[in-house]
Amino acid sequence: MRSLIIHNLHSGFGSNAIFEFERELVRSGDECVMRTPLPTTPVADLLLDAEEFDLIIISGGDGTVTNALYALRNRNVPSCVFPSGTANLLFANLGNGPEPAAIAKACHELDPTPLDIGELRWTDESGQAYCEGFGIMSGMGFDAELMASAESGKQALGEAAYFTAVLANLKPKVATFTITVDGKTYQRQGISCIVANAAMMQGDINIIPECRMDDGKLDVMVLTTTAAVQLLIPVLAGLIDPDGSLIGRPGIERFSGKQIKVQSSIPLHIQRDGDSAEGLVTGYEASCLPGSNLVIVDEHSPYHKKA
Repeated sequence: MRSLIIHNLHSGFGSNAIFEFERELVRSGDECVMRTPLPTTPVADLLLDAEEFDLIIISGGDGTVTNALYALRNRNVPSCVFPSGTANLLFANLGNGPEPAAIAKACHELDPTPLDIGELRWTDESGQAYCEGFGIMSGMGFDAELMASAESGKQALGEAAYFTAVLANLKPKVATFTITVDGKTYQRQGISCIVANAAMMQGDINIIPECRMDDGKLDVMVLTTTAAVQLLIPVLAGLIDPDGSLIGRPGIERFSGKQIKVQSSIPLHIQRDGDSAEGLVTGYEASCLPGSNLVIVDEHSPYHKKA
């Protein structure tokens, strides 16, 4: 087997688990190439020859993983996600066993499943247009404010940086969101409007029940609260009812569809899989790219064919 590892040395706390995984992965006669991008190197540039490999391993945080998967969309190249970042939420949503040996075993079986990825488009205040992929959640409002505030502390504090950011943003801006889902328009007030391809967060809490990466749809989530402290209600609901099947998610309204357009009454920050973009925006568009990536899953994953 000929494999390519894209490993972001700057993700997370610099774990060396990827090298343990590589020892488990490579067998006699195999070839394994490792590429480590500079912070300024687009991940897509390292994947121009992806079709020359039997398997691509993406090692890094959610941003690295999403950028690589988006670069590999519709290219029919099996990919494996290896958790080397701070939160590793996309890996958690896949539900694979986290041990390097277990991930290597799933790679040897080479039985990937087709999964969706999201595409996000927006224009900033200067008129610059962007089009990028997302694997978990993207949106505008309070969530993006938190991501921007947490960025400087992620390397030192890890996931605790997000809780520190909440304390620094107790009075979020309230906006009116005009949301168009597959041609049908709604208007709601809230502090965030988020579009999700996957929605399980820390603690195995599904913020949006039944949100899956293989249903050909995106889920839109509006935080209809008006103060940060009110977010404790859906958080407590998640702790009591992790999958959301019993009491749902108070303070969150949900829509689902393939094509999403969101407009805000005021300029807000925007984030993509935890990375806050520069400047403010007044809207974005999102699309689901169904089954665009072949991703390795093991028998523990809810996306495995035997699940």
